[in-house]
Amino acid sequence: MRAAIIEEPGRPPVPGHLDRASATVEVLAAPITPLDLLCASGTSYFGVPATPYVPGVQGIGRVDGRLVWFPTTAGMRPGNGSMAEFAAVPTDALVPLPDDVDPVLVAALGLSAVAAHMSLSWRGSLAAGEQVIVLGAGGVVGQAAVQLARIAGARRIVAGARSAEAQSRAAAAGADAVVALDTEDVSVLAERFADACDGPADLVLDPLFGAPAAAAARNLRVGGRLVNLGSSAADTCPIDSGTLRSKSLQLLGYTNNELTDEQRTEALTMVAALAAAGELTVTYEVFPLDEVTSAWQRQADGRAQGRIVLVTH
Repeated sequence: MRAAIIEEPGRPPVPGHLDRASATVEVLAAPITPLDLLCASGTSYFGVPATPYVPGVQGIGRVDGRLVWFPTTAGMRPGNGSMAEFAAVPTDALVPLPDDVDPVLVAALGLSAVAAHMSLSWRGSLAAGEQVIVLGAGGVVGQAAVQLARIAGARRIVAGARSAEAQSRAAAAGADAVVALDTEDVSVLAERFADACDGPADLVLDPLFGAPAAAAARNLRVGGRLVNLGSSAADTCPIDSGTLRSKSLQLLGYTNNELTDEQRTEALTMVAALAAAGELTVTYEVFPLDEVTSAWQRQADGRAQGRIVLVTH
């Protein structure tokens, strides 16, 4: 079978062929996610992966004609992942999907949309009528979060994004206002958020950290919540003690790794249903599996318009 193969940590995968072995899933689509890039780099907290291996921590495929989402531990533990024509996956890990949903779209949404949904609802306790600030709103998590916050009944959604292209994606996702995150000056960013918000915000969803998170936090109400689920802007954040104490803010962390299988399945089922109904989408690019090297490099360099999804047919 055709497969993408990581031959050496820190280098992009190359097209190759492997024995099909005891595969259970016919793979249709596999996204190139930040976790895939991290694991393959050899610098993740999972350690250096054994090579060669097939990357891909999630994918969409068919089992006995039924469309499914599936996870793998590729790059985290020995074994192959989703970037191949077939994958070996325990049957109890499969999540059935609606037959009428676009497998490429669900692959693009995947666990990023799960993170957006669960960080807003389970961790952030978003209630109808609240005002939300979504940072990194041009990315997959951010685009999904803007739409999911609207579906959950948020009264106003203010997005923050860095590049002009990301700002356009945030607006297209349905944000009421978009703030440019083109400076590290916390005071300047805080003033921009204040101008864009209708009074203090209730909740900040933050996959960035750094100066944007510190600025957004200044615009939270007393008792407001900030949920952090990433650090793509910086590993540290200059939130000052006065802001934290004067507003009795709640700073909350989120990771998909803390979800139970039941929570993950429920969230994925909801995401797929919304996608099938045309209520949830993100920007993505499609590449054939045989072009994995250039696709991988494009995602790693930040040149992709959203998530890149590899397809096998």
